[in-house]
Amino acid sequence: MAVGSKKILVVDDDEDIREVMTMILETDGYTVFALDNGHEVLKAIQDNRPDVLLSDVRLGDMDGRDICRELKDNPTTRGIPISFVSATHGWHTMHEKKCGANDYVAKPFDVEDLLLHVRRLAA
Repeated sequence: MAVGSKKILVVDDDEDIREVMTMILETDGYTVFALDNGHEVLKAIQDNRPDVLLSDVRLGDMDGRDICRELKDNPTTRGIPISFVSATHGWHTMHEKKCGANDYVAKPFDVEDLLLHVRRLAA
């Protein structure tokens, strides 16, 4: 399966992080669309369903865990793998598993580590 057929949604309120993640993922052959806030996620997913969602935990307008819960509670979006990419360290202390997230990548992230997580989730 060609990686280029896989779509990744990146949600982060930091423009630099969005741009870096987009560049890394596009260089690896993914189609990437990026948002700077959580309120647009549900509409974006309806318009262009991603194969993987990468989200910061703390967005300017809402908490990424709330987005995760909403997506995992909806039968039409529950199968989308979600990984948090956050500077707030600690998978267990952040309670991401309780919202149904599939993975966690700590910022600052290693490029190869990020790609390994995405490749696994997109498989």
